[in-house]
Amino acid sequence: MVQRERIVREFIKLCSISSPGGRERKIADQVKTVLVDLGLEVEEDAVGVVTGGNAGNVFARVNGTGPGPALFFSAHLDTVNPCDQVVPVVKEAVVYSDGTTILGADDKAGIVAILEMLRMLKEINQPHPTVEVIFTVQEEGGLKGAKAFDTGWLTAQMGYVLDSSGPVGSMVIQGPAHNGIEALLHGQAAHAGVCPEEGISAVKVAARAINRMRLGRIDPETTANIGTINGGTAANVVPERVLIKGEARSLDPQKLVKQTAHMVACFEQAAQEMGAKAEVTTFLEYPGLRLDPTEPVVALAVQAATAIGLEPRLESTGGGSDANVFNGAGLPTVNFGIGMQKVHTLKEHIAIRDLETMARLLCSIVRQAGSENGGGDAAWFRKE
Repeated sequence: MVQRERIVREFIKLCSISSPGGRERKIADQVKTVLVDLGLEVEEDAVGVVTGGNAGNVFARVNGTGPGPALFFSAHLDTVNPCDQVVPVVKEAVVYSDGTTILGADDKAGIVAILEMLRMLKEINQPHPTVEVIFTVQEEGGLKGAKAFDTGWLTAQMGYVLDSSGPVGSMVIQGPAHNGIEALLHGQAAHAGVCPEEGISAVKVAARAINRMRLGRIDPETTANIGTINGGTAANVVPERVLIKGEARSLDPQKLVKQTAHMVACFEQAAQEMGAKAEVTTFLEYPGLRLDPTEPVVALAVQAATAIGLEPRLESTGGGSDANVFNGAGLPTVNFGIGMQKVHTLKEHIAIRDLETMARLLCSIVRQAGSENGGGDAAWFRKE
C-alpha cells in the first residue's frame, strides 16, 4: 500500500535540495537515481543546453503488462527563489519551511506522488497499462522544459500534470491562452533642464498609452497587465527609449485577439500622436487549455477520484502550466490540484494527508485505466 512515512521522508529530502530554474542538476540526479533503482530506463534530453540550464527534462517508462491506454504523469523539477538551504519543518501533520525560504511543494509534492505511484507498480507487480513520467525543467521561468520536450518520446496520448494549488480531487480542465506583449518606444533625447522642448519623452508616450489601456480584470474570462517598464539614462535627460513588457490572457480565443490588438493600438496611437515611434511585438507564451468533461482523460480522473472517496471538482484557472503546453501539442492533459498552499511565499505548506492522498489518486487512475470496463476492481490495487 501507499506508505505514508516513505512519502514524507522523500518529500523532505527533495525539498532540502536547492533547485531554482536553470539549476536543477542535483534534483534531476536524485530523481534519476530513484527511477534507476526502480529498474526503469531513464533518459534526459538536451533542453538544459538549449536554455542555458544545467539539466534537461527527465523521462522514463514502465511498459504495460496488461490492458488499458498508456498514460503519462508529469511534474516540474524547479522551484522559485528563495530555495537555498530549505529546512522543512513538520507541525501537526503539515510540512512547512522554517520561514526563511519557500518550501518547494510546488512542485516537489507532485514529484513525490509520481515516484510513490511507480513504487506501487513495482511492489504489487500486477497487470497494468503503460505508464510514462516526465519531470520537466524551468517551468517557473516560462514553461521552457515542457515547450522543448519532444513528445515523440511518448506512447501515451493523454496524461496528467500535478501542479495546481487546489485541493486533492480538483482538476483544472480550462485555462487561458497567454499572449506576451513587448513595446519598444523611441522618443528623442534632450537636456531636461536646458532644452526639454527639443526632446520627446518615451516615458510620456508610455504613460499616455498605458493610461488608455483596459487592464486588470477585463471580464470573467480575460485579464491583462503591464508588468515592467525600463528606460531612460539619467534624471536630467529626456528619456529616448523605454521597453515595456505586458501580457493578455483569456479563456476565449477571440477575446484574447481583441485585447491584444487593443493594447498594441494604444502604444502605436500614443507614439504617433507624440511624434515618437513604437515597435510592438506579440507572441504566444502558451496555448489555452480546454477539455470537455466527457473526454476520456477527464472521465478517467473523475472515476479514479470517486473510487477512493474524493469529490471530483472540475475547475477553470487564470494561470498556465505545463498542461497547457501538452494540450497544445495535441495531448489531452488534466492539471491536478495537489493540496499545496500559499505557494511562492515563505508560508508555503502542504498537509501530509494530501501527499498521501495524491499518490493514492494516481494509483487509482492506473487501476481504472487497466480495468476491462474502465471502472472495475483490479487485483494490484486491492492489495493497498
